[in-house]
Amino acid sequence: MNDLLKLTIREILGLYREKSLSPAEYWQAVEARIASVEPKVQALYLYDPEGARSQAEASTRRWAWGEPLGPLDGIPVTVKELIATRGDPVPMGTRAVDLVPAAEDAPAAARLREDGAIIFAKTTCPDYGMLSSGLSSFHPLTRNPWDLSQNPGGSSAGASAAAAACFGPLHIGTDIGGSVRLPAGWTGIFGFKPSHGRIPVDPYYLGRCAGPMTRTVEDAALSMPTLSRPDWRDGTALEPNDYDWLDFDLDVKGMKIGLMMDAGTGLSVDADVQQAVLSAARRFEDAGAVVVPVAPVLTREMLDGLDVFWRARFWGQIEKLPDARKAMILPYIFQWAEGGSSVSGVEAVRGFDRTIEMRRACSKLFSQVDAVLSPTNPIVSYPADWASPTNDPSQPFEHIAFTVPWNMSEQPAASINCGFSTSGMPIGLQIVGPRFGDLLVLKLAHAFEEWSGGVTAWPELANE
Repeated sequence: MNDLLKLTIREILGLYREKSLSPAEYWQAVEARIASVEPKVQALYLYDPEGARSQAEASTRRWAWGEPLGPLDGIPVTVKELIATRGDPVPMGTRAVDLVPAAEDAPAAARLREDGAIIFAKTTCPDYGMLSSGLSSFHPLTRNPWDLSQNPGGSSAGASAAAAACFGPLHIGTDIGGSVRLPAGWTGIFGFKPSHGRIPVDPYYLGRCAGPMTRTVEDAALSMPTLSRPDWRDGTALEPNDYDWLDFDLDVKGMKIGLMMDAGTGLSVDADVQQAVLSAARRFEDAGAVVVPVAPVLTREMLDGLDVFWRARFWGQIEKLPDARKAMILPYIFQWAEGGSSVSGVEAVRGFDRTIEMRRACSKLFSQVDAVLSPTNPIVSYPADWASPTNDPSQPFEHIAFTVPWNMSEQPAASINCGFSTSGMPIGLQIVGPRFGDLLVLKLAHAFEEWSGGVTAWPELANE
């Protein structure tokens, strides 16, 4: 692998400033990597190398003049397919959607362009973003770069695979129940779901937010001044901030950190995952934090209620599609959604009310602790062609029990690699902070990355 691909955003920008590397030269390295590896991982949609070359040349001229547009000028970036980019269709991962060009950039894409980032591709996702899988009725099967027989997770499947495959340093995903953190955990990268409204999204709906997916904590932090600028299209967007997103100074001594090893329901935790997360928790203890076991915030009734609500909501979106269009939806997703056809309005509201219960349980826990550690994913891995870790539409949410409560409570949470299984697959540690405690989550993640050394060797793939 070209050594340029291992550089962080800070290092790349430093070389741009020194004029020892140009955006055009860096893009050449990324383009060569994609040509070699993308046929194996299938992470990209609407890949446009010619357009990227043009953007990189324009950025090269700006850097030569000493006039970069913003803090990400010349940095190659992907955005998840669900994030609209002007003039491009948004197929939502499914063959059932008409390919109509988007009229304008969604907030994240607009902010990236304003700051000179090179958007060179969209990244794949499953049908309607409703699976934690690289399986889609529209896109080719996306695979995990660490083991091509395994699943990268989802729904930000392509973003996680692209990051782990070293297709540039920054990839933007979306998350409604774990779709940034789950694939981050399964591919060994860093995935950050900020407080809801911190990064504006359009359209907004319950639980949805956007977040950076990178190979280092600092790279994610460097994207936040750009991504977090307000946008009127998101009515939940938070007020402008002047945070120093690179202030990682933190002494964890005396902090009370909850350790949640039982999600309360869903899939049981694999032994390798348990061992890796417990080892990570000991690093916080060694640094002086008080790590205490905490009970789960989720119950079976909450998770099942969420399932009922989402089935009803999604069925409401697709029920009027012609039968021919419905038949194009991934069968797993259609079978799951069809269960919403018999849900009454009262039952749907009761299901929604379970999200309020989750929010209350999360708030109660954070009245007792400063942060929470847990596994990101309960299991190590699953086959690439499975629609979900259970591969069973009657059990669609069993794998999100550690992640989904923090979407409902709107709290910041991140996944960072904390080791590897005996089979060689990455394992994710989830770090959760109080609502609006985005900087705290980044500080804790950065501290852990410093203690652990982070991931130093990424999949080569060139000879596979």
